[in-house]
Amino acid sequence: MSAARDPAGRREAILEATLEVIAEVGVARATHRAIADRAGVPLGSTTYYFPSQQALTTEALERVADRCREQVREWEQEIATGSNLAVDLARLAHDYLSDHDRALLEYELYLAAARSPELRVAARAWLSGLRAYLAPLVGGTAAVGIAALIDGFLLDSIATGETVSRADLEAAIARLIVRPGELAAELS
Repeated sequence: MSAARDPAGRREAILEATLEVIAEVGVARATHRAIADRAGVPLGSTTYYFPSQQALTTEALERVADRCREQVREWEQEIATGSNLAVDLARLAHDYLSDHDRALLEYELYLAAARSPELRVAARAWLSGLRAYLAPLVGGTAAVGIAALIDGFLLDSIATGETVSRADLEAAIARLIVRPGELAAELS
């Protein structure tokens, strides 16, 4: 069934086009017209499924949040119990940080959430995923630090066009992971 005859398919095409357009031109320039053109649908379709720019942006943020949660679930499966957590996290984070288009999309939506109380709920849910996964492995404080570290490197890659090396990621993550007894030894 074509998207023209499949309402769910048309809506999905519009949403995927929204993500592509936001990654390319930003939230402010992601108009219904630009999105309709990208999706190959009439302009009226975008406003039928998403009556406002806010509705479109909110659903886009929720879609990105869902994908991030899926990414964390994949990480959970890839990180073996008893493995070197810093090495595994650095490898996975490096792969994640290497996707420049995704980085741009995520930060466009972060900034949109900063200006829109309606988007903040979805943004909070999105940001809590990695922290919630890491907390039982490394403790709450380290989980917050590692998530912030990855976010910082993501922002750095957007600004510079360069991805941090795996070695630097591993060293930074390892520094944040403190095993029981290590902190006492380090402080003495």
